[in-house]
Order: sequence, then C-alpha cells, then structure tokens
Amino acid sequence: MTSPATTYASPFVLSVLLLVSIPVIFLLAPRLLPPNPLWEKFFRGHHHLFNLYVHADPFSALTMPPTPSFRGRFVPAKATQRASPTLISAARRLIATALLDDPSNQFFALLSQSCIPLHPFPTLYNTLLSDNAGPHGRHRSFIEIMDDAYMIHDRYYARGDDVMLPEVPYDQFRFGSQFFVLTRKHAIMVVRDMKLWRKFKLPCLIKRRDSCYPEEHYFPTLLDMQDPEGCTGYTLTRVNWTDQVEGHPHTYRPGEVSASLIKELRKSNGTYSYMFARKFAPECLEPLMEIADSVILRD
Repeated sequence: MTSPATTYASPFVLSVLLLVSIPVIFLLAPRLLPPNPLWEKFFRGHHHLFNLYVHADPFSALTMPPTPSFRGRFVPAKATQRASPTLISAARRLIATALLDDPSNQFFALLSQSCIPLHPFPTLYNTLLSDNAGPHGRHRSFIEIMDDAYMIHDRYYARGDDVMLPEVPYDQFRFGSQFFVLTRKHAIMVVRDMKLWRKFKLPCLIKRRDSCYPEEHYFPTLLDMQDPEGCTGYTLTRVNWTDQVEGHPHTYRPGEVSASLIKELRKSNGTYSYMFARKFAPECLEPLMEIADSVILRD
C-alpha cells in the first residue's frame, strides 16, 4: 500500500494528511469483521484518510474484500490466547508496522472483529482532531485508565508476590479497556518500551489466571506512568459488562439490534460520545445494514 499522501498534488492536502491520517488497526481472531459490508460503508469515500492493518490467526484463511475501502496490510501474526501476553504482542506488532509503514499515520485505533461503528467516519475523524487538551495543546490518546482498588489487587499479584517490582509499584498499576486510540507519540512509547514489557510478558500463576488480563493492564499502566496528561482517561469503544460470562462481555444478537440501541450505545460519561461498540454476533449483519444509512452512519 502506498502512502495516501503520494496520491495528491496539492501541498495543502499533503500537509494535512501527513499530520492527521488515521490507520484503523484491527486485532482479529480467525475471521474478518462479521459485518464487513457495514465497515465498507463506514470507510467509503475516505480512503485517503486511513490505512488498515490486520492481525489474524496464522491458521485462518482470511481475505480482504476487493474494494478500495478495504485496501490493507496483513501483519505477520502469531496465534493469540487469553490470559497471556500474546494480545499485547499482537497489538505491538500492529502499531510498529503502522508506524514504519506510513509517517502520515498519526492516530492508531485498535478494534476487534466484533466491533461496529456507531457514527459516520467524519465524526470519528473530527473527534480525534478536536481533542487538543493535552500538554501544549497537543492531541491526546483515547485510552481508559482506572485505579479502582477493589479491581487492582488480584490483577497486580496475578504473576506472584512482588514480581512486578521495582518497575511497576502497586500504586502505579492501572487497568482499562483493551481497545483504544493512541497518538503517534504514545504509539512510539509503546513500541520502544522494554522496561515494563519485561514484567507484563511474564506468565501468570495458574491459580490466579482468573485475574490475568495483561492487555487490559499494560497499555494503561505504561501511558499513565509516562504521560498521564496526554491521555483522556476513557475509551471510545462501548462494551456491555452487565451480564459477562467468564470474562466475556454481553454479545448482542439480531433481535437486540435497533435504532434505540445504537443511540443508547453512543452515550458516554466523557466529553465525547462512543465511536464504536462490541460485541456483535455475525448474525447481526442484516439488521445492522437495515439501519446503517438512517441511523448508524448518520448523526
């Protein structure tokens, strides 16, 4: 894939794209996004503003739809597994690839195969560019960062007593959503880090695997330790944990899909509304497409 900037002759457009081009990074399991026609609609007409990078199970037969919106790169992948650092490794590979692939990539959005968009692409794009409340008026990363004492204790000691010391003191350990949007500055922090990574890639104790969610701990802890003012403290991806099952959030089924659901999922306690939501079953494609133009991709 060539850089979007190479397809335009206008110096003004070129300079803007170098600053604000967005790669949308998908962390995938064996299948591409089930509602891929919905994502096709989301991306359509904005191919010069994003790059797509896909991390897929190496044993899956995965293909990209032959359309301009899905022009993307498959990142050399290794199998991932829950309760292990493999999901962190996958995210780091995606981010490193996107950083090296195109210098115009300024935001890095990590999503899963079960995510759907809640707003049209321009709304996401403008949201990322409008947030400049960080140090010196710089853009911030949208990553959830929490320090709830009740939730942290078992997670911190999942690898054993005092294993995280001295690099990660107990009072600096954080957790949050595994899905986020990072600025280029923070993406570079992630791929350069070795100090914290040496701790978070250690295996969890078998008896404490129920508290082992490395991908929910590593990124919030790293960024909160290195640049807390550069982070919003919340994610743009809505997840319903009200009826979780063995660590998995609620999965929406076709009968639940409606205009009112989309509008409810958009609501946020933060400054901005949610841009994405999960988890949606593959069977949700038909009802999602029925409301795509009238609700999902219309503000």
